[in-house]
Amino acid sequence: MSNIGTLNEKSLHISLKQWYCQPGDQLEVPVGRHVIDIVRGDQLIEIQTRNFAAIKRKLYQLVEKHEVRLVYPIAELKWVIKLPTEEDGEPSRRRSPKQGNLLELFNELVSFPELLNHKNFSLHVLLIAEEEVRRFTGKTNWRRKGWVTQERKMLYVVNDDHLFENGSDLRALIPHEFPGAFTVADLVETAGISKRLAGKMAYCLKKAKAITAHGKRGNAILYHM
Repeated sequence: MSNIGTLNEKSLHISLKQWYCQPGDQLEVPVGRHVIDIVRGDQLIEIQTRNFAAIKRKLYQLVEKHEVRLVYPIAELKWVIKLPTEEDGEPSRRRSPKQGNLLELFNELVSFPELLNHKNFSLHVLLIAEEEVRRFTGKTNWRRKGWVTQERKMLYVVNDDHLFENGSDLRALIPHEFPGAFTVADLVETAGISKRLAGKMAYCLKKAKAITAHGKRGNAILYHM
């Protein structure tokens, strides 16, 4: 195993790579100008824990000549650890009330939804349990009250059944309550997500050719499966 590119790896990325790796896989393999997380036969496997925009160019270059799989984790369960401060010398650990779900994928997929229809590309989403380690700096936005995320640690994989091999596979994420056409507002109400995320979801589904846009309900675009 090469140590190329491993020095700056985060704990979550390392844990995912170790979990995903199978006997015979090669790790940190140079392929052209890039270093690939896992090479499994003819397949190149890249693990991205966030910020799909940062890996967009790399993926588009790789799929032209290679079979590529992108692995992306979503924290379905999370525990928050706060490191000791000068005022409080004890760390704390609590279960986050927020529960992640598959629809969070669309926050990142907006960077390249059309790539799902490339014959050489697939996307594997893992639902995981993780710990988020925070330290106090006093220099961040009001929502975190001075705490910043220092590290994310995977505890275990909750579900690994979500493999998307083409754009049509994304239809499985559309609420089944829709008998036909739906709007972004329908997604908000039925899926229980924000309007912003619902808009990203509709955009990704359309770009991936999982749905089409035709007609309107009032001022809202109607989408059809």
